[in-house]
Amino acid sequence: MKKANRSSKIINFKDFNTGYNAVSEREDNIIGKKIADFRAANKMSLTDLRILLEIYGISITNASISKWETGASVPNIYQFIAVMQALGIDENISFFTRAAAQLNPEGLRKLREYRDDLIATGKYRVVARHSYEEECIDMPISTLSVSAGTGTFLDEENFETISFPKSAVPDRADFGVRVCGDSMEPVYHDGQIAWIQECSELSPGEVGIFMYDGDGYIKMYDEQEPCKAERYDFTDSDGTLHMQSVLISYNKKYEPKLVSPLVRFSIVGRVLN
Repeated sequence: MKKANRSSKIINFKDFNTGYNAVSEREDNIIGKKIADFRAANKMSLTDLRILLEIYGISITNASISKWETGASVPNIYQFIAVMQALGIDENISFFTRAAAQLNPEGLRKLREYRDDLIATGKYRVVARHSYEEECIDMPISTLSVSAGTGTFLDEENFETISFPKSAVPDRADFGVRVCGDSMEPVYHDGQIAWIQECSELSPGEVGIFMYDGDGYIKMYDEQEPCKAERYDFTDSDGTLHMQSVLISYNKKYEPKLVSPLVRFSIVGRVLN
């Protein structure tokens, strides 16, 4: 039997030398820096971007987005496309590589102008089809920030109502407060909205909102046995020694705040996000 004549194409791998190297691009965190720069240019907080990504079907935490930007991790392809949509990045994939440097800012501006001209003709426009409309709910948000640093007064009477995508608000949330400061970095960021479930007790390790000496705080709750000099103040009339509450910051440059039994202290609620 005559064998079939099979021809094979010889691939010249030099033809694929585009200058792109995934290892060096990741080491230099090219994608993360681009995401961070575009978010800053759009004046978006991490929470703003997280809420937008929810609309595009991506459920993720602020900490995960922060890891993208610092290069600790990278988004998968679906997350990556959603990020481009949420940030309004409609350049091609080369925008997220060093290849983008082939055009200076003026060149990129001219490229966008040409793109906009094509879209304006209507001939080349992609017709958007919205098959899903996000349901929104109104939530009370404190007009005063709760401190993640030195402490600011939290007036429970000062609230405004803001509409949010329903998927962005935890089911058990009663209200939201804005974080102020950096002591709960890298999980909770300045300007971020923390969603709160009202409660009067927390277990060690849970993050909560606290009132202490007239100031509002967002901290991790913990307990410890009081020192010998203060044991009397933590002992009730029945002779039972109670544990001392401790408010802990995630940012290690802030010392734990020991709660004195002689100062007014209360738990406002549990942080859900």
